[in-house]
Amino acid sequence: MKNVIFCILICTSICSYSQTSETDNVKATIEHFFEAFHKQDSTLILKTVHPEIKMQSIGKDKEGNSVLSTSEFKKFLNSIVSIPKEKTFKEEILSYKIQVDGDMAHAWTPYKFYFDRNFSHCGVNSFQLFKDDGQWKIIYIIDTRRRECMEE
Repeated sequence: MKNVIFCILICTSICSYSQTSETDNVKATIEHFFEAFHKQDSTLILKTVHPEIKMQSIGKDKEGNSVLSTSEFKKFLNSIVSIPKEKTFKEEILSYKIQVDGDMAHAWTPYKFYFDRNFSHCGVNSFQLFKDDGQWKIIYIIDTRRRECMEE
């Protein structure tokens, strides 16, 4: 009986460690994405994403109606690398909530965005990732954007 309990404890520990390790790997992929983003390095950004990545945003139009917009990832990359070097921008990730199931992961990351050191907007990023040939790749990003931030 003691051996059975010991084996269960060992298996539980191994499974828990594996999940934590994968969660850490997902977080690292997103962190590398933002490091490259802040460096305006499209080559490094492309190493973190799947070739078929999709991007969307949810915001409000001038009348206050909710709007879903879809962006081409190539246009996103071009807009990032074309920001003049004298301009500063930073997306500050406030926290990570990550879930992993096999080769699929989801990360929920509230953020605040600053342009030229001034607050621009805030919201939440939702990342979907796929473990492609042993490497986590971002396959989908959707975010919300608003001027008023909710308290964490």
